[in-house]
Amino acid sequence: MVEQKQINNEPETVSFGFRDVSANEKTELVHDVFASVASKYDLMNDLMSLGIHRLWKSAMLDWLAPKPGQTLVDVGGGTGDIMFRWLQRGGGPVQVVDYSAEMISVGRDRAIDRGILDGITWCVGNAEALPLEDASVDVYASAFCLRNVARLDRALGEAHRVLKPGGRFLCLEFSHMIIPGLKDAYDAWSFKVLPALGERVAADRESYIYLAESIRKFPDQDTFAKMIGEAGLEQIKVRNLSGGIAALHSAWRI
Repeated sequence: MVEQKQINNEPETVSFGFRDVSANEKTELVHDVFASVASKYDLMNDLMSLGIHRLWKSAMLDWLAPKPGQTLVDVGGGTGDIMFRWLQRGGGPVQVVDYSAEMISVGRDRAIDRGILDGITWCVGNAEALPLEDASVDVYASAFCLRNVARLDRALGEAHRVLKPGGRFLCLEFSHMIIPGLKDAYDAWSFKVLPALGERVAADRESYIYLAESIRKFPDQDTFAKMIGEAGLEQIKVRNLSGGIAALHSAWRI
């Protein structure tokens, strides 16, 4: 008898940082990571990137160029960083989907504190099985989420499914350095400084070890672009940010 995992063409294991685990185990381990760091997530982003993540997100919104009435699904956007920028720039209704209820709680509290109550739907959900109808949104955006999903091909397939014909996909993700001379310094920052910051600020060293490792295991720019195309999206373009520390991948559902 053929095993179910072979029928579904699923790998026996996937990477959780530098460890190999089952896909379901990774999903739950990632949930635990973000539940642990949710309250300090945005502060840690500032410390981890020396504030540069704000420039990357501004570049993302520049490329998106939100328009009134456009609908957005912000996948993995629990704390609301992309959603706030989208609304500030005149975009339409947003559905924020995040697998971590703790991250969603942080984002909802931030929105309430800012008096932003309309035009946002918050949903705990998995990027691999989005709680949206087919062809229901104009824009799919994700920032620093997709490297954490267990089955990246499924998540990209979901992006294609929920986008309307003519809809836009844009992903901001840590990527692979294209300036070789900076690699050693970047590795030292990632594997020595970040875990120490995580321990001191978020009282969680292990989660930041995982986050540093997950960047190295994520496909490089060209491989990820190919995967986006295999999901059925077209007109794929890539923009490297800060020498490839991060990258924007843009595509369209035709």
